[in-house]
Amino acid sequence: MARKTSKSVDPKPKRFVATVVEIEGREETRIVELPAWNPEPWTDDVALTIVGARHPRADGAEKAAGRARYTADVRRPGMLHAAILRARIAAGHVAELHVADALSIAGVRDVIWSVPNAEHGGFPLFDHAVHYAGQPIAAVCADTPELAHAGLRAIRVRYEATAHAVTPRDALAQDAPLVRGGNGNRMEGSPRIVERGDVDRGLAAADVIVRGEYCTPVALHTALEPHGAVAEWDGDRLIVWESTQGIFAVRGDLARVFELPLSHVRVIMQYMGGGFGAKNDAGPHTYAAAEFARRLGKPVRCVNDREGEQLDSGNRPATVQRVTLGAMRDGTLTAIVVDADIPLGIGGWEGGPAQIYQEMYRCDNVRTSETFVYINASAMSSFRAPGHVEGAFGLERSMDELALSLGIDPIDLRLKNYADRDQKKDRPYSAKHLRECYAQGAARFGWGERTRTPNTERRSPRRRGFGLASQVWGGGGGPPAYASVRINPDGSAEVLTGTQDLGTGARTVFAQIAAEALGHELSAVRVVLGDTERTPATGNSWGSITTASVGPAVRMAAEDARNQLLLGAAELMKVDASALEARAGVVRVRRGKRSLSFRDIMGALRGAMIIGTGSRGPNPDGVAISTFGVQLAEVEVDMETGIVRVLRITAAHDAGRIINPELAESQLHGGIIQGLGYALFEERVLDRSLGIPMNPNMHDYKVPTMIDVPDIDAFFVGGGDSTANHTGAKGMAEPPIIPTAPAIANAVADAIGAPVSELPLTPWRVLAAIADGRTNIEKTKP
Repeated sequence: MARKTSKSVDPKPKRFVATVVEIEGREETRIVELPAWNPEPWTDDVALTIVGARHPRADGAEKAAGRARYTADVRRPGMLHAAILRARIAAGHVAELHVADALSIAGVRDVIWSVPNAEHGGFPLFDHAVHYAGQPIAAVCADTPELAHAGLRAIRVRYEATAHAVTPRDALAQDAPLVRGGNGNRMEGSPRIVERGDVDRGLAAADVIVRGEYCTPVALHTALEPHGAVAEWDGDRLIVWESTQGIFAVRGDLARVFELPLSHVRVIMQYMGGGFGAKNDAGPHTYAAAEFARRLGKPVRCVNDREGEQLDSGNRPATVQRVTLGAMRDGTLTAIVVDADIPLGIGGWEGGPAQIYQEMYRCDNVRTSETFVYINASAMSSFRAPGHVEGAFGLERSMDELALSLGIDPIDLRLKNYADRDQKKDRPYSAKHLRECYAQGAARFGWGERTRTPNTERRSPRRRGFGLASQVWGGGGGPPAYASVRINPDGSAEVLTGTQDLGTGARTVFAQIAAEALGHELSAVRVVLGDTERTPATGNSWGSITTASVGPAVRMAAEDARNQLLLGAAELMKVDASALEARAGVVRVRRGKRSLSFRDIMGALRGAMIIGTGSRGPNPDGVAISTFGVQLAEVEVDMETGIVRVLRITAAHDAGRIINPELAESQLHGGIIQGLGYALFEERVLDRSLGIPMNPNMHDYKVPTMIDVPDIDAFFVGGGDSTANHTGAKGMAEPPIIPTAPAIANAVADAIGAPVSELPLTPWRVLAAIADGRTNIEKTKP
């Protein structure tokens, strides 16, 4: 199909409209700029050659050769090094802080215990009222990292400890210590109850009722690259190199704390070694580096050590979910009820498990109740699909227990309760291909031919099990996001946009979109991002929104630049611009033989530079923009040791148009591996009596290694979602982690013939489940 040339539009005053953007399961209403025009949607019948093709990462060679410079690699002339002193008690206050011995060490330059205006976890940074173990209370700056840590060891601190509470039960007890305001340590507005229909009537109408309690752990982000910043002042202007998912958010934080105009703060992030939701704002390391740099007049680097990273860089909060499902004998759900407790730590936001219960399956009677509790532990933060990962475990385990009690295949039960609409808001989905995910996933996995026997040994202690789980998640993205595309005098092109590449391949994806829209060769397009001074603004890279938010702005800017180029070519070739098309860096007359390369055109324009601009328009009203998927797992469980080995996972996902299948499949693999860690290993352990984390390192906090990774068959179904945006793309970074742990847990329950109700599935928990049999899941008939 021939590419259409967008019609020119007479200049009109800019208008601003309200639109709803879903981020991390939360909805935000924003007033945004309405673009003057929008490109024609890339529907599935449009012939695309670069978008949708497999291309290697644009920065792959740099990373493989070690040339990619991460924040920790930044070196500035005369740079000093800072380190943070952290509290060793769970609650109380710093009675004495003696820094003279630290300052007496040769090479130690300064110690700070206050940064005016800066906060962390909702309290003043370096607050000497201690709210949790690991809280920053001071920082040291020295000539080398070693000297900075020597300075920390030389500081003498005397604490006066008070009572603490590090479990929801302790925090909600009648005589509990006050952790943080609220109503008996509950977050304001908690419990949060959302209900539709009449659950009591739904339970009364049920033929079978399944009840269970499910527990999920505190999980730590554990990115290979810790939080870090390098700060340098140039007069009254501040430059910060930061490992962040939001360069403009960090710029805003620094401008506020140091009382600077935004134009006086520059934030740069070129490469990043993982964030997973923990790096959305400025943190203690950022403020410490900037404050030391201001006081000492030299660049300062502050990078968390691994203990600091594991102690205080955010986490996925634990949950306790009490779930009740009611159903008819044919599997039709009559009621869904969940009552959940979520210990946030000392702060956080309402990132609970309830939403997936409201969305995943068709049911008229649903009630969710979430009690958010403050405890003396580090604050939660966004962590790859926050809330949905936890909620999927309770919901999908309950669905499998219901299927077992009814004698219905787990896939058939889910299809029986397939939701055609967004039930929470009673609106249609922009697109939904979950049925195809079930069908194609089951076929490729061999769900109908599964067998339990691991080998021919009749007395083998190993048992095979099979399980599956489903997911729904946002990913429609939204404004604000801006981009510009410039065509240089030699015909090469550059895309400028102020987003971040977290390692997901944003440079590659945006180059593909721009090259397709320009009609250029991919090798001729370079993407410039990660710099607040040089690129137009976008939002944070979170909530699976980056491609769906920034991609349309990049495409619009590229088409704007292409249209200007065609106008220039039309003058040179003495034809109307509508008679021209651009392909592979050449402008041709559609019905003729004449052509000019981009280089020739720009050369003839005598040094001119064409600059196209684009912005992300508002989201469509009245529809839900979501992603869907199903994952199937086969496991082997040793009934004598409780050790679980995941053998294979098949993942079928619906995420709109896939710009680069190679990179998208990599995202699926990464999410699955991270979900496997959540299922089997990852768990922060707190000593209840001391309130201190016992495993703040990567030796005792287990994450998957290559020996744990199963065979993964991950693929996409469906096509572009042109209702969501004109590129048809939706986000897919978070969806693959959501169903992984429940699919594995369902497979383990299938293997051992007993329910599992707590993550991670460590050997001792599996052995306990085997010993308990089927006693901890209640199944009744009213």
